[in-house]
Amino acid sequence: MEPITRKAVAEKLAAYLRHEMPLHSLVSWAESAMMDGEFDPANLPTIRDVVARIGLADVRAFGLTWEDCEQLLTQLGYSAQVSIVAR
Repeated sequence: MEPITRKAVAEKLAAYLRHEMPLHSLVSWAESAMMDGEFDPANLPTIRDVVARIGLADVRAFGLTWEDCEQLLTQLGYSAQVSIVAR
């Protein structure tokens, strides 16, 4: 199994923000990653902290707001951008 990288975590968050992955699936992925995953040693503390935070998103007191996602992406070295398009 390949180590979980900053990019992989950012892609999971992006899928959630694009409504391609429901919150419960994102949380489930994070919980599994914390239990069984192997994190990229070059960025271990950052990846571990972000994945742990995602794993708590299904608890009402924590949730996962847009601002939370922006902050987590920033920690991973990414930024979020919004594009508004006509239907």
